[in-house]
Amino acid sequence: MIELGYGREKFPFVYDEGRFQLLAPEASDERPLSDIEIIEAIDSPVDSPPLDEIIQPGESVLIVVSDATRATASSQIVNLLVRRLVQSGVSPRDIHVIFATGIHRPVTPEEKIELLTPFVAQRLRTLNHDTNNPAEMLSLGQTERGTSIEINRALKEHDHIILTGGIAFHYFAGFTGGRKSICPGLASAQTVRATHMLALDFETGGRRAGVGTGLLEGNAVHEECERIAAEVAPSFLINAIVDERGRAVRLFAGDWRAGFRSACEFYARAHSVKIEEKRELVVASCGGAPYDINLIQAHKTLEMAAHACSDGGTIILLAECADGFGRADFPKWFEERDSRALAERLRKEYEVNGQTAWSLLTKTEAFRVHLISALDEDVVRKMRMTPARSVEEVLLRKDAGATAYVMPRGASVLPVVG
Repeated sequence: MIELGYGREKFPFVYDEGRFQLLAPEASDERPLSDIEIIEAIDSPVDSPPLDEIIQPGESVLIVVSDATRATASSQIVNLLVRRLVQSGVSPRDIHVIFATGIHRPVTPEEKIELLTPFVAQRLRTLNHDTNNPAEMLSLGQTERGTSIEINRALKEHDHIILTGGIAFHYFAGFTGGRKSICPGLASAQTVRATHMLALDFETGGRRAGVGTGLLEGNAVHEECERIAAEVAPSFLINAIVDERGRAVRLFAGDWRAGFRSACEFYARAHSVKIEEKRELVVASCGGAPYDINLIQAHKTLEMAAHACSDGGTIILLAECADGFGRADFPKWFEERDSRALAERLRKEYEVNGQTAWSLLTKTEAFRVHLISALDEDVVRKMRMTPARSVEEVLLRKDAGATAYVMPRGASVLPVVG
């Protein structure tokens, strides 16, 4: 028996070990990092001087924090970071926090307290980012690829930028974390659109070569986002790897490029699982909130499940989607007849979430996807998925002899055949 996360709940799933193989990171003796261990990691940076040699009293600091769609252990890490800065002589009035929401909705007051702790939220000035507000943006020209560099002006109004966040797989940027705190996190809608378009090859109607899960070298999306982040030249980075409860178990601090690369290399080793073959059935849970907060986020688990499912097979996806689709207009993209028609539409009227819709649609065309969620069933069908109430309900209709995989934290595991 295993418990599968669904929103804030856990669903028990009793399975036949002779039929199902569990796909999860290798068991280790990792435990949540203590406050002392986190401070020690911050004070032992990768390819960087320590913080107290970088930031001097009287200088201003902007701490970039991910929004509620990410589990990054920010409440513990930012609290300790702020205390460390104050201990070094930095005044609290010179420390500000900005939420890297990208094109997501704003952070709510309740989420702000959860992300920062009441201690930090009540003492520091916090800034919100509105990707569609030109008044918040600063134009810094163009990249060599012609992408307009438009970022939140707060990034240039502080002496130092410290990036925080979490490392996980990303289906076209390779990994979350690092440079993504700047772009798309604090970039304009136009800049986000231009960088994300690089994921698609409009000639073939598929993904651009080099773009994909766990890929950085030759990944045009990663390279462009990093190029834009370089205009900010962050002073320091703190990226965490978290466990299933969102607690930091590894911390990488230091130079914003080198620290990020080290974190990605470690994460890829620890979270890639070799499988001998793809199987006909995959049961995949996002791992509960916040990973299944909406369908756009839940798609990341579907992406990983697709790596383990044979062509024409069945994927059972558990994703509550308490916040709905992630954007109210997300279902509009499924009016197209198929993924190729959608790719052609994106060529003419590209939107970032349209690309997520395209990626989802390619999977519903390749697999039979059963979705257990709180979403409207008619809209789920419009997206070419079959609504379901439980894993057991779907299994009753499937071949009992089919071999299968179960992924309790779907987005955190990359199945690799070989």
